[in-house]
Amino acid sequence: MDQPLWSPSADRMAQTHMTAFMRAAEQQWGVSLGSYWDLHAWSTDSMDQFWSSVWDYCGIVGDRGDGPVLVDGDKMPGARFFPDAKINFAENMLRRRDDEDAIVFRGEDQVARRLSYRDVYDRVSQTAQALKALGVGAGDRVGGFMPNMPEAIIAMLAASSLGAVWSSCSPDFGVKGVMDRFGQIAPKVLFTADGYFYNGKAHDSLERAQGIADQLGDDLVKVVVVPYTRAAPPLDAFSGRAVMLDELVAPYAPGDIDFVRMPFNAPLYIMYSSGTTGVPKCIVHGIGGTLLKHLTEQKLHGDVHRGDRLFYFTTCGWMMWNWLASGLSSEATLLLYDGSPFYPDGNTLFDYAQAERMTHFGTSAKFIDAAANAGLEPAKTHDLTTLRTIFSTGSPLAPQGFDFIYENVKSDVCLASIAGGTDIIGCFVGGVPTLPVWRGEIQASALGMRTQVFDDGGKPLIGEKGELVCTRPFPSMPIGFWDDPDGRRYHDAYFDVFPNIWCHGDYVEQTAHDGFIIYGRSDAVLNPGGVRIGTAEIYRQVEKLDAVEESIVIGQDWDNDVRVVLFVRLQEGLALDDALQDKIRKQIRANATPRHVPAKIVQVADIPRTLSGKIVELAVRNVVLGRPVKNKDALANPEALDLFRDRPELAD
Repeated sequence: MDQPLWSPSADRMAQTHMTAFMRAAEQQWGVSLGSYWDLHAWSTDSMDQFWSSVWDYCGIVGDRGDGPVLVDGDKMPGARFFPDAKINFAENMLRRRDDEDAIVFRGEDQVARRLSYRDVYDRVSQTAQALKALGVGAGDRVGGFMPNMPEAIIAMLAASSLGAVWSSCSPDFGVKGVMDRFGQIAPKVLFTADGYFYNGKAHDSLERAQGIADQLGDDLVKVVVVPYTRAAPPLDAFSGRAVMLDELVAPYAPGDIDFVRMPFNAPLYIMYSSGTTGVPKCIVHGIGGTLLKHLTEQKLHGDVHRGDRLFYFTTCGWMMWNWLASGLSSEATLLLYDGSPFYPDGNTLFDYAQAERMTHFGTSAKFIDAAANAGLEPAKTHDLTTLRTIFSTGSPLAPQGFDFIYENVKSDVCLASIAGGTDIIGCFVGGVPTLPVWRGEIQASALGMRTQVFDDGGKPLIGEKGELVCTRPFPSMPIGFWDDPDGRRYHDAYFDVFPNIWCHGDYVEQTAHDGFIIYGRSDAVLNPGGVRIGTAEIYRQVEKLDAVEESIVIGQDWDNDVRVVLFVRLQEGLALDDALQDKIRKQIRANATPRHVPAKIVQVADIPRTLSGKIVELAVRNVVLGRPVKNKDALANPEALDLFRDRPELAD
């Protein structure tokens, strides 16, 4: 019988933000909202009323202005929300100034810290004063090359309090990977830790931070170093441009923060595309859109209340870090963890959940699969009484992952599988605390998002696979790409397939329950373990090696995830032995990240190309996965595809 894995009780539904918001909207606008589906339809049919209600219900701090909520609401891109509003992101994050926990931090088993809301406010105050003294102001960029530690959030809030723009990368990136990103945006100040812990070992960051600083040149006025793996890291190599964080802020006493209110659509974050066809695109997200989107997802979809304890396993290079940081605006306690989720064993995150009375546990589908494969049974070994919601994202959660959660973690929990992206700094589809959870399905389209599935001709589909699209505008659409003055690259990235409709590039199905199943990316972006990787970033490293003439990389569906497979065409007479494979992997690891390192490297005699000379990743991936190749006529050498079919190296 078709039965859900979980349904909320009547008492639980009555206590949710979702129910309270529906009743408030009914009273304010005179609408009848008997179900989530009524609410969702209203949220996209009456966008001005809905987003006005979100502003009011979530208590946005700022000046809303006298103008309309939405201008040019029929244009994508082009719609503008709250065009007269003035707000400050940090002001909305720092509503509290008390002694309750704001941030709890664990760096594997090496570091444990706890900061109150008062502590965070005071440290943001000092850091903001120091940044202002360095000349940082509205529109300037501040970069973070940081682990997921409190100082990363404090630095971000200090920058945003001044109207500056924050951008971050995780510290496992190589210099080239960081410069592909920061080199485009020219940050004025760079925050870095001296290193980070992973698998019980300390890893140095300062040598790479020095290389980044050297390449950024005179645009970078200061490097701010946060001690983490050692008490007094050496700064001599920075030629006087580096300062320890404590030394930087020492001259400034904590005090009231002078929050600079900015236009609603002023830039807040610069995020990065995966770099598939070249250097990553710099995606600029606005203050107001980010804030409204995250509050909607956390309060309404996630049911995060004041005093809840919110965790997401993430790095500063993934948009879920930005999402997690916004939990302060919901007045939750942020539970940060940096390091391996399996050190010293697979129970470490569940230990954390028990010790800190976690209410919301966020992780990747890959972690859930790994926990299941490791035979973990947290329901038997841990007290997870306080846990109400488990978030899963990064890659599709397989039906067996749903089973593992309800059988071995907790039976009475809302499993909120969510999906969206860096492109919108949020979700198209996600969890709903007032709806049942069906095995293998994301529960529903998110509020304010008219998410549908289209075939190639733009016809809506239900029960069939197609392209994920959004047919109405929403506040967290990017305000543009960096250095894209006419908006052409932004338009081509999302609106070129279906005019006036956002086409995201996910291969999905809308179910009979109006839920969604995501089958992966419909383009060539790799997604191992839920981390988006651009093929060009791998090519740039592999093809520096003399032995490699050219290469092509794909993602192979494997064990409910995606593994990176690299095919190489070598110089004539060379064979791919263990030594060359090791050399290739070391080159990629040293200059990109460990996630970029291929699981399999396979030698081929030729690589298929289009008539214009471009390699065809999607065609190769389709052959490897046993799918048809639609347009062989566009290939200069279609016979080369046969070299990738039924390769024994990819059978295990």
